[in-house]
Amino acid sequence: MIRDTSGQDRPLSPAPTLWSRHRRRLLAAAVLGGSAVACGLALPAVQRMMSGGASVSLQRLGIATVELGPLVRDVSGEGKVVAAMSPTIYALHGGNLVLRVKAGDKVTQGQLLGDIDSPDLRARLAQEQSNADGLRTDLLRAEVDGREQRSALQSAWESASIDLQTARNDLERQTKAFEAGAVAGMQVDKARDAMEKARITAAHAQAGVGLKDNSLKFELQAKQQAVQRQQLLVQDLRRQVAELALHSPVNGQVGQLLVAERANVAAGTGLLTVVDLTSLEVQMQVAESFARDLAIGMPGEISANGQQWRGLVSSVSPEVVNGEVAARLRFDGATPEQLRQNQRLSVRVLLDRRDKVVIVNRGSFVDEGGGRFAYVIQDGQAVKRAIRLGAQSLSKVEVLEGLQPGEQVVISGAQAFNGAERITLSQ
Repeated sequence: MIRDTSGQDRPLSPAPTLWSRHRRRLLAAAVLGGSAVACGLALPAVQRMMSGGASVSLQRLGIATVELGPLVRDVSGEGKVVAAMSPTIYALHGGNLVLRVKAGDKVTQGQLLGDIDSPDLRARLAQEQSNADGLRTDLLRAEVDGREQRSALQSAWESASIDLQTARNDLERQTKAFEAGAVAGMQVDKARDAMEKARITAAHAQAGVGLKDNSLKFELQAKQQAVQRQQLLVQDLRRQVAELALHSPVNGQVGQLLVAERANVAAGTGLLTVVDLTSLEVQMQVAESFARDLAIGMPGEISANGQQWRGLVSSVSPEVVNGEVAARLRFDGATPEQLRQNQRLSVRVLLDRRDKVVIVNRGSFVDEGGGRFAYVIQDGQAVKRAIRLGAQSLSKVEVLEGLQPGEQVVISGAQAFNGAERITLSQ
């Protein structure tokens, strides 16, 4: 049986009308227009993504706004009350210590704090004093002996002077008798020789008195000088014995006993401290980076228990210990009575104040790269920009170039940028 073609026949749809063709074109145009609008809106984001190369969330960053205002450079910290005058009493000589006060006792200037018992020093003083008395006795004996010797020489000179006068008189009588023819010329010559002998004897006696005076003078001077030397030695020993008594140099309070009672101490050993409570200062530790800006006379604030006092920097240690420098502030006015030594206080020192400068909050960008650049937020991106910083405080930093008031800057978290020039920021 031969099949026909009825199984292959399909009914044909009617030909499309003009309206159906226009509707398809309008739908296609609408789809194309919407796609173009979507592409236009997404193009900036795509461009930022393509140019930034990476995206960092804003939640991971610290943002600060550049401002125009005052910059106050200060350094703050905790300080402790110390005595401006806290002398330490030292043993000037060795011996056994006998204390008459205890730690915490109030003392007045000149009050006896203790003694150092030194039998050797006291015995030496007694010995040298005895030597001084002996030398003084020798001086007195020499003076008496000198007067006796001079008196004897003076007597001999006077006797020689009388003998000379007698010889002169005898020569005069013999001469007159010779002229009268009563005696021979030999008697005159004999009388003349006797007078010359008496004259020489008187001259020697007179010279002996002068020489003895000079000799006695030098001998007495030597003995007087020996007595003076011994007296100076005795005075020095008396001074050393007087130094065995320990007196308070100031009005205040006994601070710390450095040795035990009845201890045998050597010369130069610290014994105790005396604290002058009328002159207190506050000592604080300052980081080395700020210490170079500290100077004597800078104003400061000292506060504790809701009270504040004005202070002035009185001293800055020239030595750096563990990266810090010790600075002291004295009270600008009367010292508060309620303060105690080693009490903790809050201290703030004003280093500098500048008005109407461009400032921004301090952050890690100050230390990264030496503070030569910062990331500024522009159109959803963090753009790297060169800057130049000036003075810095604990919370603010001065911007000399590169930033303007009102701009926003990434102050922390920029490590995630890896030094890129532009970074896209996401919410």
